[in-house]
Amino acid sequence: EDGLAASVFYGQVRVGQHGKPFSLLKFRSMSENAEADGKARWAEANDARVSRVGAFIRKTRIDELPQILNVLKGEMSFVGPRPERPEFVSQFVERIPYYRERHVIKPGITGWAQLCYPYGASDKDALEKLQYDLYYVKNHSLLFYLAVLVQTVEVILWGKGAR
Repeated sequence: EDGLAASVFYGQVRVGQHGKPFSLLKFRSMSENAEADGKARWAEANDARVSRVGAFIRKTRIDELPQILNVLKGEMSFVGPRPERPEFVSQFVERIPYYRERHVIKPGITGWAQLCYPYGASDKDALEKLQYDLYYVKNHSLLFYLAVLVQTVEVILWGKGAR
């Protein structure tokens, strides 16, 4: 929608395991100049920055597929706390106790918090999701990992919602 010269992929700095930054890959779903002013923003419902194609690939979660390359590079896992932008992490670390603890394991393409809590766009939502992330960090095991993967597939293929 932004023309043939527009990039299909989008790289965005996120905070990974042990607080190490990395470039998260996605199919671009927003206009190329969505944050031209350099200010990080939460995505909103009916966000004007999202293109028509972007709305579809977000709804079907196709935009997340390039993150498999992040997994292959060892920066992410399939399951774990979703990696957040450094601008938001620095705020959360100051305001939310134990927020740093979610970084002791690799971030994931999907996670327990994504299955149990709707999309968040506030400090309150970050606190709620943190509780699910810390539960996963404390109790992660192969069985838990597989359960999250199976539930994620159900959400994607059969449109099942979060619990």
